[in-house]
Amino acid sequence: MGYDHIVIGAGAAGCAVAARLSEDADRRVLLVEAGGHNRRLSVKAPAAFAAQFGTKLDWRYVTEPEEHLDGRRLEHPRGRLMGGCSSMNAMMYVRGSRYDFDQWAAGGATGWSAEEVLPYFVRAEDHADLRDRYHGQGGPIHVQAARDPDPVTLRIIEACEQAGITRRDELNGEHHDGVALTQVNVRRGVRQDTATAYLRDARRRPNLDVLTGALVHRVLLRDGRAVAVELSTRRGGIRRVEAGADVVLSAGAFGTPEILQRSGIGPADHLRSVGIDATVDLPAVGRHLMDHPFQFLNVELRESSPGLFGIEHPRNIARWLGSRRGPLASNIGEAMGFFRTDDALPAADMELVIAPIFFWEHGKGKHVRPAFSIGLSYVAPESRGSVLVRSADPTVKGRVHLNMLSHESEVDAIVRGLRRAREIVAQPALADVRGPEINPGPGVHDDHGLREYIRATVQHTYHPACSARIGSPEDGACDPLLRVHGVDGLRIADASVMPTVTRGNTHAPTIMIGERCADLIRTGGVPARPTGTGVGAAEVAPMP
Repeated sequence: MGYDHIVIGAGAAGCAVAARLSEDADRRVLLVEAGGHNRRLSVKAPAAFAAQFGTKLDWRYVTEPEEHLDGRRLEHPRGRLMGGCSSMNAMMYVRGSRYDFDQWAAGGATGWSAEEVLPYFVRAEDHADLRDRYHGQGGPIHVQAARDPDPVTLRIIEACEQAGITRRDELNGEHHDGVALTQVNVRRGVRQDTATAYLRDARRRPNLDVLTGALVHRVLLRDGRAVAVELSTRRGGIRRVEAGADVVLSAGAFGTPEILQRSGIGPADHLRSVGIDATVDLPAVGRHLMDHPFQFLNVELRESSPGLFGIEHPRNIARWLGSRRGPLASNIGEAMGFFRTDDALPAADMELVIAPIFFWEHGKGKHVRPAFSIGLSYVAPESRGSVLVRSADPTVKGRVHLNMLSHESEVDAIVRGLRRAREIVAQPALADVRGPEINPGPGVHDDHGLREYIRATVQHTYHPACSARIGSPEDGACDPLLRVHGVDGLRIADASVMPTVTRGNTHAPTIMIGERCADLIRTGGVPARPTGTGVGAAEVAPMP
């Protein structure tokens, strides 16, 4: 059967694209997802997100040995289910800094400035707490401040204030620098992923079909145009599905460049070296990969203030099952902040993720006593990596090389961040609850020791982006209208199109990209001022 539009990937952006396009009854839309349903307790219970890592819900990427990280290979979880990574993330809803988007526009991404993208953020939101010009109501995505934060979380916020970080009501409005309770996609104690938010009602429309368990092999081209998608399903065999208007790639920062390359679109020399005919030579496809380095400071808690220690106890599970309340309703990263490790910087370069629990090695690390964690996500990285296919076989994942910390200045900034985090921990607000430092540990104090600790233990923040970025045919994969260079009828809508990674969690900006892609298609490529669901007074507000 043929469709007007085929959207590949039911993640943060793909669900938005498919749902918005299907609002037009005369458009026939197919949404294709490699994974299955999201009706699982590990998805619905917010605190259980890390339990999905390494399971069949995870694409289970592992990087190539990272030469600047002592040769370590990093696990990189990616959601393989309806909702994509929105169904396995920590539900932190962060737009990023105004500076991010204005830099995109200044670099050639016309139409992506802070003021121009704000209406798309607003349209997506159904904000439970805020009624001001920066926030929307009635949109698909429920947003609220973290509910019932643990007392340890509130103590750490107070300590941040004492260390000179301004307390804010929120960080998605007028200000980006500061500390606040995290805005989360949690509603009544249950995760709200994009599959739930965008597709719950949209799937009732007769013009929208959703195909799960379908692995996309490649996009088929004819005379320079994307005309079909080749895929296989769990039942076996290869199917060809025709697209009359647009194919939209929303397979994520790893999946999208892989599909492009398997389709013959990418760096020609590499494609030929792995046995793929190069149809469109786009050197940037799979290049310029960015992610935020993530470093932890872990500190023990006194027994009188246990935080979320013992969260997996049966009584907590029973409480959540019965009332959707208790520790399992926590997103773990209950508070967050942004600060500048150098006052001369134009915007915050460090994100704090505050968790009243020990978190290490993607949640697999354990500690025998209560503890809290301060995660330091370096949100202004310079390093660039790559995603390059090994062959035309869609069951073989590509080579992912983050090339993290290839610039010494990045390590310098994280050292400054760790020292600032230690200042926070030393404040009076934590005096009667803090115990000894676990990581880096009391023996690691000088710059040399901290640098060794960073390179030996740093992780990523689950924020890959920029691998099919907006740019010219020489340095990008698509134009500002998200059209792939050299191919008609093929667009990209996910974090891979970001010219540079945003300063913060990438979930909210990825939804925004999906909203804007659907709008560009519906208006024939001419950016329009969004109207309808979720847009009110906020549509005229400047982005903070």
